[in-house]
Amino acid sequence: MNAHAPAANQPVFNERGLLDANIPPEADIQRAMLRQPGQSFAQWMESRVARFQTRRYDWDALKFQADYDPKYRRAQMRYMGTGGTGVASDSNTVPAAHFTFSTMVIPAGHIGPSHIHYDVEEAFFVMRGKMKIVCEKDGERWESVLHERDLISVPPGVYREEQNIGDEDALMCVMLGAPKPITPVYPPDSPLTKIKRT
Repeated sequence: MNAHAPAANQPVFNERGLLDANIPPEADIQRAMLRQPGQSFAQWMESRVARFQTRRYDWDALKFQADYDPKYRRAQMRYMGTGGTGVASDSNTVPAAHFTFSTMVIPAGHIGPSHIHYDVEEAFFVMRGKMKIVCEKDGERWESVLHERDLISVPPGVYREEQNIGDEDALMCVMLGAPKPITPVYPPDSPLTKIKRT
């Protein structure tokens, strides 16, 4: 066996960064944010707005997890890009250029299972409720409780799990540091690694 071969689920880097990232070249990103030919200033600015009245909670984005165990049931409301849930596209969001932004409802007692993003940092901002965050890397474990208006930024390459330990639905803002993050993976011993997304 090659001692330098990457382990399963490990990222592969070269001198330019992460290989096979879903991030388009910066020039394409910048062009996509510019005012389009024939577009009025008002139309351009309105295309950069995602109004709460036109959002809906997507309880199906992570339904495959909840189908395995109801404790994983939670909903995403997308504002900018599709986030890291594996949703392929959403025409009702502001196009993401450098990060995604969504909110997540986690019912009392429910869990966002342990997962890892190798390509991006992920920020969680608690708007309502009480969330226990568990992070793991290389056999080390850290946990903390986040309350309203607390934030954590989890670096790439660190497993993270979110548990609603309060008595009510928790509401978090979630940001990922890429316009189209690579779909996260679960720890090798997690039963979710064997489940196919539907």
